[in-house]
Amino acid sequence: MIPDEVREACAWVAERARSVRLELGAIEAYAHALPRDGAGGGDPAAALRGFDRETRVAFVLCLDAINFGSGWWPTVRRRPGLSGYSTVEAGVVDRFRTDGAWSAAELAESSAAGVAAVLGQGPSHPLMEDFARSLRDVGARLLAEFDGRFEHVVDAAGGSALALADRLASWDAFADESTYEGRRVPFYKRAQIAAADLDRAGVATFEDRGRLTAFADNLVPHVLRVDGVLRLDPELEGAIEAGELLEHGSSAEVELRACAVHAVELLAAAAGGRLSPPEIDALLWNRGRGPRYKALPRPRSRNTAY
Repeated sequence: MIPDEVREACAWVAERARSVRLELGAIEAYAHALPRDGAGGGDPAAALRGFDRETRVAFVLCLDAINFGSGWWPTVRRRPGLSGYSTVEAGVVDRFRTDGAWSAAELAESSAAGVAAVLGQGPSHPLMEDFARSLRDVGARLLAEFDGRFEHVVDAAGGSALALADRLASWDAFADESTYEGRRVPFYKRAQIAAADLDRAGVATFEDRGRLTAFADNLVPHVLRVDGVLRLDPELEGAIEAGELLEHGSSAEVELRACAVHAVELLAAAAGGRLSPPEIDALLWNRGRGPRYKALPRPRSRNTAY
């Protein structure tokens, strides 16, 4: 299963990492200080409560298919008071409320101009074609394998978050692998978070959701770094502080993601089952939206993984 592959590979990278180090002595105290309240992460489709299941499933899968671009956020046209991601989310919500969910056929014909119109961006922004390509893949998969129905993707997983993550990991829209010292390192951040989000939205019940890993992005490593769980070497720390973009797939960038995933696994173990890795991920991600964390530069990389 994909989460087990992610877990094993990230532990392997963490053992060999040169630019990122886990402060193992900080794990136990940090784990016990994590709150239990709010660990579920909230309903990602809350804005569409009252809509039918097919629409809510469509919303989650479409939004998670384009849940990347954090390295581009400083360059996007943001809605007042919203982050880059929240701006994208708001555009998709408005589309679903006004015109309904995208059909599989519409997704299969997605264009940069069409996505830009929905999100309030310029059609020439590089993210727009990246988003359109991902949505086209979702549409093509739905038409070829699921009779054009979003619900059928969920139902085919047979009540297993791991099975759904495995299936989505085979789609180009959710591709997310790197290489480190010649070894394949799968992350599949968005394939896994889609399974968690569908459960959180109440459109699926996945009893094995706690077996997912953390969702490797740039914010959770940032929070763990600020909180002293991850230590960076001076060169990497200086590059991040200077706002330099990290090369996707570079050793340092892979180490940041892998060490964060492994740290969350260690935190879950130290918490004694009180919190699962996805729940800890949600806690740290929400913590990262606070002023203390926003005041410091976070690692940024331009890619289609996160």
